[in-house]
Amino acid sequence: MANFDSAWFLYGALLLLLATSFVVRIDYVRIGLATAALVALPLALFREPDIGSSLLVLAILVVNIGILARLWLRGTKVQFSPEEEELRRQHFSGLGAAAARDLIDQGHWISAKRGEVLIRENQAAPSLFYLAEGQAAILRDGVEIGKVSGGALIGEATVLDGAQATGTVTLGSNARLWFVPAAALRAYLAANPGIAGALHEGFARALRGKLASANTRIAERSAIS
Repeated sequence: MANFDSAWFLYGALLLLLATSFVVRIDYVRIGLATAALVALPLALFREPDIGSSLLVLAILVVNIGILARLWLRGTKVQFSPEEEELRRQHFSGLGAAAARDLIDQGHWISAKRGEVLIRENQAAPSLFYLAEGQAAILRDGVEIGKVSGGALIGEATVLDGAQATGTVTLGSNARLWFVPAAALRAYLAANPGIAGALHEGFARALRGKLASANTRIAERSAIS
């Protein structure tokens, strides 16, 4: 029975580590590591006790709980303006408050006028844009092929790899924007891989939303014709 129970502790710890491997948010990774260490602790203490392994498991538990406590305390002090909170909700929901605050601080908020070009076709996107208010038109070879409105990300498809944009994006109205230069964003994400994973998820969600909108427009045009 002792061996059976020990096996369950071992399998439980390994399964928790496996699940943690798929997690993007760094605070969730800490929770997974701490939980796995907690499950493994009885195994280290009571199955052929080994002071060395017991201390290592205990150290993993204490270190991760300590870091989680520090992150939680830091998060309670973070504040966002209404437009920052909306940006976070729509596109950075996979990040904790402190990480989202840090990422947003890499960029700048501006008010832009109708007709300004954000991205040019066949050129690398200069920045990642978040259109908080206003509208923008997407043109290919001078022909409008779509629109985006408040809440949309612009440039997320190519800003990280520097690939050329497949269309030109021009503001169709006065707008309120948050933007972060492409080079600065790539450097920041290279230094913060945990944030990079969550941001990729946000980009994928934004692209799926644009694809769904495009399919809806195509279906509506087909029904009219």
